[in-house]
Amino acid sequence: MKTVSEFPCKVVDHPDVGIVMPDGVRLSARIWMPEGATENPVPAVLEYIPYRKRDGTLPRDERMHPYFAGHGYAAVRVDIRGNGDSEGLMTDEYSEQELADAVEVIRWLAEQPWCSGAVGMMGKSWGGFNCLQTAFLRPPALRAVISVCSTTDRFADDIHFKGGCLLGENMGWGAVMLSYSSRPADPALRPDWREDWMRRLDAEPFLAPRWASHQARDAYWKHGSVCEDWQAIQVPVLSVGGWADNYMNTVGHLMANLSVPVQGLMGPWVHQYPHQAVPGPAIGFLQEAVRWWDCWLKGVQNGVAEGPRLRAYMLDSEAPDASIAHRKGHWVTEAAWPSPRVRDEVLELAPGGAFGGVLGGRAAPMEVRLKTPQDLGFAAGEFFPMGLNAELPGDQSGDDAMSVCFDTAALAEPLALLGQPRLRLRLQSDRPRAFVVARLCDVAPDGRSVRICHGMLNLCHRDSMETPSDVPVGVPFDAEVTLDLCGYRLAAGHRLRIALSTTYWPFLWPSPEEAELTILEGRLHLPVHPGVVADEWQPPAPEAAPAWRHRVVAAGSSARRIERDLLSGRTSLVVEDHGGLAENLTHGLINGHAMVERFSIEPGNPLSAKTEIEWTEHFERDGWKVVTRSSSTMTATREALLFTGRLEAYEGEKLVFARDYSESVPRRFV
Repeated sequence: MKTVSEFPCKVVDHPDVGIVMPDGVRLSARIWMPEGATENPVPAVLEYIPYRKRDGTLPRDERMHPYFAGHGYAAVRVDIRGNGDSEGLMTDEYSEQELADAVEVIRWLAEQPWCSGAVGMMGKSWGGFNCLQTAFLRPPALRAVISVCSTTDRFADDIHFKGGCLLGENMGWGAVMLSYSSRPADPALRPDWREDWMRRLDAEPFLAPRWASHQARDAYWKHGSVCEDWQAIQVPVLSVGGWADNYMNTVGHLMANLSVPVQGLMGPWVHQYPHQAVPGPAIGFLQEAVRWWDCWLKGVQNGVAEGPRLRAYMLDSEAPDASIAHRKGHWVTEAAWPSPRVRDEVLELAPGGAFGGVLGGRAAPMEVRLKTPQDLGFAAGEFFPMGLNAELPGDQSGDDAMSVCFDTAALAEPLALLGQPRLRLRLQSDRPRAFVVARLCDVAPDGRSVRICHGMLNLCHRDSMETPSDVPVGVPFDAEVTLDLCGYRLAAGHRLRIALSTTYWPFLWPSPEEAELTILEGRLHLPVHPGVVADEWQPPAPEAAPAWRHRVVAAGSSARRIERDLLSGRTSLVVEDHGGLAENLTHGLINGHAMVERFSIEPGNPLSAKTEIEWTEHFERDGWKVVTRSSSTMTATREALLFTGRLEAYEGEKLVFARDYSESVPRRFV
């Protein structure tokens, strides 16, 4: 990535600006702006997240926000209340208070003498969510949004549930937030840091059981789901996603449903901004963002408004690699979405593990038993991988061998896909709780298997996400699994496979009993694209502002391994991330973290599933030192999901706070 040190505007950095909410709570903002903005007001661009601007996202912020300021914007990075250096308490993600504060921050920005009155909002993940949610509320000064790695439906496409199935990441993220939100403000900015810290610790929620208790798409999930009223968003939206992330469906949903100008950008990336994301190719996202803001916040006629509806990097076949640094492929552009270049091709699931070809009539009947081991799924990868520590889906052939698979013959010519495949099934179940997972895979001549996309359905939700019901036992029923948006071109000589399973650990929490499904009929709908042989778009090369000034105090390390007990058969995925310690040479804060996750299960016992997560956060400066430690565990019985946790806080070597959590959540439809 190219480092840019000279910009059209000289940048002034204000590290701690107070924005006071109507209830008196002071939010802390860091603002980079062009010198002389008070005399020549500029638009403001807001990023509003809980991940701590003083240390958490600082390395990322330093490379991005000064870049915007250098191109004529006031770049504003605000800590959500109860996090970082902001006052108040946080109670949940995307709360009404959080969004009300966002609206108030935008109003405040627009009224400042250095602001032109036009405000844009952007963010990735949490910030990608809340910029769409804030646009939904229509603050008058908000003129445009850039949303990266986000969702439009908090039940269908977030870290809690997918297809009505309880995600393993629900517990993982609950453990993350238990750790993240327990950290104190920097005493260099907050003389009252200790009193504030004790208030945070006293109020700290363990959110994983709360999220898991809402097992249908109820009012809790509808809040903050902008799909509840597409027309409420009345500002232009640039939606960005990555094929290696699990938020790729949002791009298609926004393009298909918003009536305002909306454009989609899909790359090969993990859960990161595209100028620094892997796998490559990374792109000049910051240049693209400036062009977007120039068009919609400054009224510059730069061709952005006339640009393609979708720019997508179509992946090419290559060997599976959970740490791949670069993906082969081509950029395609679509003037409309759904694309008129994409046709629906239907393949019939046929007895014997094959496809019956293009359909002309009813699917062939069959009776294929589907009951997979509980330890299928260890090659699934992370829900939102962040880097190259073997977080991407690996070779699927091991999981394929435990699944029921249907393959095409070797392809005589390449097959390109762009869209969401759909699998329509007629099934029979022997249990009232069951789910089915479908993985669409690219199988090379040597047998290695790459996951193109996947989809899953809790069969209790076969008719409705809002009103689930028991799976009928011994009675045939219909179900449709919608797989994730994909952009992929299989090479000639490869085979297309759909692999089906009733288990997917640790990506999904298992059903309370081992279920056996019988596949009676099946049809696979494929979004077939003509493909391209040359790029239809040439993105700019990535560039950014200079990196943060820091010193490594202690080097970090990472590990990811699978362990198997040869006596019990219990298999565990162990993930370790020791972030080391780094000193900020600008303001002197030293911080770091350590995390260990263990996901374990026995092949024939769904009630043996267990998740254990530990986090440590470390801060020090000038003789001041604090540490927080959290531990979280999830297990289950047939009737309940069981959560325990412990949070400890240390000042120096002294334990100053400890709290235990324990909660049982009834299993209604998981």
